[in-house]
Amino acid sequence: MRKLVVLLSMFAVGLNIGCREDLLESTPYGLSTSADFWRNGEDVVAAVNAIYEPLRDHDFYGHSEHTFSIVEDDQWRAGDHSEDQSIEELTYDPSNPQLAAGWRSKYEMISRANAVLVNAPGVEMDEDLRNRSLGEAHFLRGFSYWRLHVIYGGTPIILEEDVLAGNFNKPKASIDEMRSQIESDLLRAIELLPVNHGASEAGRVHRGTAYGLLTKLYVYQERWQDAIDSGEEVINGPYPLAPSFLDNFRIETENNPEMLFSVQALDVFASTAHRIYTTPRPWGGWDFHAPTQELVDEFEPADPRLDASLFLPGEMVDLGGDAGMQEYTTDLSQTGYHFQKFASWRTSGGLDGGQNVPILRSADVYLLVAEAKIRSGQNGDTELNAVRARVGLDPKTNATMEDIIHERRVELAGENQRYFDLLRWDKANIVDIVALLAEDRGNFNPPITFDRNKHYYFAIPQREIDVSNGILEQNDGFL
Repeated sequence: MRKLVVLLSMFAVGLNIGCREDLLESTPYGLSTSADFWRNGEDVVAAVNAIYEPLRDHDFYGHSEHTFSIVEDDQWRAGDHSEDQSIEELTYDPSNPQLAAGWRSKYEMISRANAVLVNAPGVEMDEDLRNRSLGEAHFLRGFSYWRLHVIYGGTPIILEEDVLAGNFNKPKASIDEMRSQIESDLLRAIELLPVNHGASEAGRVHRGTAYGLLTKLYVYQERWQDAIDSGEEVINGPYPLAPSFLDNFRIETENNPEMLFSVQALDVFASTAHRIYTTPRPWGGWDFHAPTQELVDEFEPADPRLDASLFLPGEMVDLGGDAGMQEYTTDLSQTGYHFQKFASWRTSGGLDGGQNVPILRSADVYLLVAEAKIRSGQNGDTELNAVRARVGLDPKTNATMEDIIHERRVELAGENQRYFDLLRWDKANIVDIVALLAEDRGNFNPPITFDRNKHYYFAIPQREIDVSNGILEQNDGFL
C-alpha cells in the first residue's frame, strides 16, 4: 500500500457514472467510459486504490479533520487561522470554510466507492480479489458516512441505486438512518474482507478494521453486548497491541498489527500535512494543535506515554542533517508543548513525510470493550489493564468509568477522539461538557459556551444548503 500511494495522487478513475458536482463536490470522471475501463481485476484494484487517496487531502486527514477536535480541553488551536478559532470557541457560522473542507473529501470517497460497488460485480476477475475489493469499498463508504455522522449528524446518503438513477440531490438522513447505513456497510465489509493482508498490502483495510469501527458504532448506540462481541473479534484476532506504545508512531513500525486503519504516507511523493501542523515552527512545522497543561497533568507519574506523545521541555530531539540534536524548550510553543506522536525527521534533515496518520488502533477497541462492559454492569478490568500493562502501569481493580475516561484521554491523546468521546459521555450524563468547557483555565483554555440544543453536531456547510435548492436542511440551532 505504501508503494501504491505514490500513484494515487496521479490516478483518475474512468467511470461510466457521474454525480452532481455542485452537491457532492466530487471530481467528474469523463476520461474513460465503460468501454475502456472496468476491463479486468487490475482496473478494479486501481479504482479501489483511488478510494483511499482523498484521506491524504489537506481538507480531510491531512489536517482539517483534526480541527473538529480543537474544542476539547486537551489542545489549543494555536496557529493563525481565524476559521479555526471560531470552531474552537463554538462561535462559527455555517459559512465557515472548515465545515465545507472535509465534506467534499468524504463525498469524493463515497463517489469512488459507489463506482466500485456498481461496476466491479460485472468484471471478469479473480473472485477472491473481487470480494476483497468490494469489501474495501463497503468499508471506506461506511467510514466516510461515519465521519459525516459524528461531525454533522445526518447528511445525504448516496448509494448504488442513486448513482444508477442519477439521484444525487437528496435530503439529509436521520441519525438512525445514518447509523443503519454505516452498520450495513461494515457488516458487508466483514463478510467480504480477508482477516488480514500480507506485508505487500499493508495499509489496506481488513476484517479487523471493520470490526473495530463497528465496535465504536455500537458503543455510540449503547448496544453493549454487540460492542463487546465485535470488539472481541479484534482483541482475539491477529491484531494485538504493539509491544511498545511508540511502535505506533515510528515510521519503521507504524504499520504493525495494532494499527487497524491509518492514512498511508510516503516521503516526498505522498505525504500529509498533519506532521507539519503539529510541529515547532523552528523545526519545520506550523505550530498548530498545541497540547495544554491540563493534558500533561492527566498522565500518571512514570507513564511513558507522556514522553512518547508530547515533546517535553529539556528533551533532546535529533532533527537530522546539520541541525542534529536540539533541545526542546518551552519557548518553541505558546502552551509549552507540541505533539511528538506525529513527527519524525530524516537522517539527512527535515520532517519525514512518511509519517502515517493513525485513525483506528486496537488499543482504542480494547478500551471501548472495557467501557461497554462497565456500562452494562460487567467487569472491564481485563481489557483496560491490557492497555495499561503495555506501558508498565499498575492494574486497576473494579475499574470505573472514571478510569476509562482517564485511560482514553492519555492513550489516544491528539488522535481525534476526546472531543467526540466527551460529546457522547455528556449525552449519557457521565460528564458535564457544558461545565467542563465553561471553565477558565487561562489563555489556552478560555471559557467556551456549549449549547446542548445546537452543539452536539456541527453546522452543515452553507454552500451545500444553497446548491441543493432547499432540499438539504440546516441543523437545528444554525438556521
